[in-house]
Amino acid sequence: MATRKTADKAGKAGQIRIGIGGWTFEPWRGTFYPEGLVQKRELEYASRKLTTIEINGTFYGSQKPSTFAKWHDETPDDFVFSLKAPRFSTNRRVLAEAGESVERFLASGVLELKNKLGPINWQFAPTKQFDADDFEAFLNLLPHQVDGREIRHALEVRHESFRDEAFVALARKHGVAIVMAGDSKYPQIADVTAKFVYARIMGTTEQFAQGYDDKTLDLWTKRASDWASGGTPKGLETLGKPAAATTPRDVYLYVISGFKTHNPAAGIAMIERLSGGSI
Repeated sequence: MATRKTADKAGKAGQIRIGIGGWTFEPWRGTFYPEGLVQKRELEYASRKLTTIEINGTFYGSQKPSTFAKWHDETPDDFVFSLKAPRFSTNRRVLAEAGESVERFLASGVLELKNKLGPINWQFAPTKQFDADDFEAFLNLLPHQVDGREIRHALEVRHESFRDEAFVALARKHGVAIVMAGDSKYPQIADVTAKFVYARIMGTTEQFAQGYDDKTLDLWTKRASDWASGGTPKGLETLGKPAAATTPRDVYLYVISGFKTHNPAAGIAMIERLSGGSI
């Protein structure tokens, strides 16, 4: 089982979770998953090697409450899922009109994940441009609590127009995270705007068995540790004023896209670095 790093000995760091997108991928069978493992046990296996998984299926359609409950029951007590919010909420011309879709999603059974419900990733199309008024109207639709449970929101914006200090200020005002795109063609906005950091790194290659070389794995692990302890990692692009320093933050880091076959190995390698204290 993967070792979870929850905090440093002085209790001055947030929790770091590292994972992948989804768990059903045929090339993982025999590479990540042992030969002969039945498909219905793949989530059980993946959740004991990694510490979080981003669910993509919720982007395309609704899931049954019983499905969320099943995912909860198949994973370890300290495991967390993040969810991609439905495209029906974000792929629209006027975001201010997304209220009904947002409410329907949050009432669809996601709370059946209970304490394993992590951030919700609201992903926008690469063609969606920044409109400050409409975007603020959308953020006003996102509740930070539902039925007594905290809801964390992250915004994955992928158009260059969001590289604007006004966007960073807006996200910080509403306490939502901006998804940090690493090794990616998408604009990088590494400003910390919430109590947590949500990063998606997309540069794994076939060349390395663990997706990245050792130097790059060390680098991303160090960045996760810096974020968790309240620091500002070096070498990332920011736009606005720095966030308040020394404030511990939870970190959710997903190895996404790239050479997907090696993504689990990259995630596991970083978890091992954290648990081994090599960073």
